[in-house]
Amino acid sequence: MSLKAFHVFFVIVSTLCALGFGAWAIGDYLRTGNIGVLALGVLGFAAAAALVWYGLWFLRKLKNVSYL
Repeated sequence: MSLKAFHVFFVIVSTLCALGFGAWAIGDYLRTGNIGVLALGVLGFAAAAALVWYGLWFLRKLKNVSYL
């Protein structure tokens, strides 16, 4: 597995973790009403959006590099 393939895999897994955390935090906010948890949920979704942007930027930058 190349460094590029591992990097893409790692960004995808990190994005899924950020989305999961954001969803968990929003669910916890709906259950408890804690504003701090709502802020964490929003930050989780913002991190997921930033990771998607970074992943696309990375793929465009290394489009000529093989996955092998």
